[in-house]
Amino acid sequence: MENKPLQFFIALRKLRVKVKEGGVEKEKEEEVQVAVPTGRKRVSFRPFCKQVAKNTTFSEQEVAAVLNMGFATARDYVANGDTVELGDLGTLIPSFRSKAVPKGTKFNAREHILKPIIRLVLNRKYFELNDVSYEQVAKPAKP
Repeated sequence: MENKPLQFFIALRKLRVKVKEGGVEKEKEEEVQVAVPTGRKRVSFRPFCKQVAKNTTFSEQEVAAVLNMGFATARDYVANGDTVELGDLGTLIPSFRSKAVPKGTKFNAREHILKPIIRLVLNRKYFELNDVSYEQVAKPAKP
């Protein structure tokens, strides 16, 4: 897969900055330039599987089946209270919210535990893009 530069355009933003004037700290609105990413596209699941299949002896359908089965299996483990490591990507952890119940009141899990979810804790190093280049482009027209 070829490495393309990350495209961006320059936008003007107004920021509040703290400045000291005469020994007194004041907030001042200042116009600054910031880089805004652009030119991004979404790679859907099927083309992703097709690309992975090119690098293996598996077909696109086999890659999709293995990934989907892997995600379903990981979900089953987490639903049983286990933590699942997903290699370089991160870790799946079960979590939920709980209501505060006064001391002495019987705690009812069905009533007081809310929103059970799977939390994905990302591996920070995996998501750092240290080997990228940049390309400034014109600001895209608003649709």
